[in-house]
Amino acid sequence: MKFRLLLWLLGRLLAGASRRNPEFRQQLVDRDLVFQLQTQDGRIARHFVVRDQRIRSAAGTVSQPAFSIAFRNAAYGFAALTADNRQLAFMQGIQNKDIQISGNPALVLWFQGLTQLLGPRKKQAA
Repeated sequence: MKFRLLLWLLGRLLAGASRRNPEFRQQLVDRDLVFQLQTQDGRIARHFVVRDQRIRSAAGTVSQPAFSIAFRNAAYGFAALTADNRQLAFMQGIQNKDIQISGNPALVLWFQGLTQLLGPRKKQAA
């Protein structure tokens, strides 16, 4: 349940940032793709549609995503996505085959960079 909620919340955060954050929107220029995050058994999945500098998400999978990240199970997915050092958690998960990536690996790196922009924005000096 926590993993499903986390994916939903991630969708809301991405959608909000695509509307309000100019730096985030800049990363979406000329991107027209669908990607998904899921458990390896496919029981929990959410896909994300990037189009016109906006992101929206919906439950379930799509037939041909640009990339897909599949976690061993929901508990592992939640732990990896909420780890203090997410990059290390992802690298270890990929090496241990607890995380499987299909599709374009360059887009996975793009997505990881995109999630870095979801944190609180820094105030500009006056």
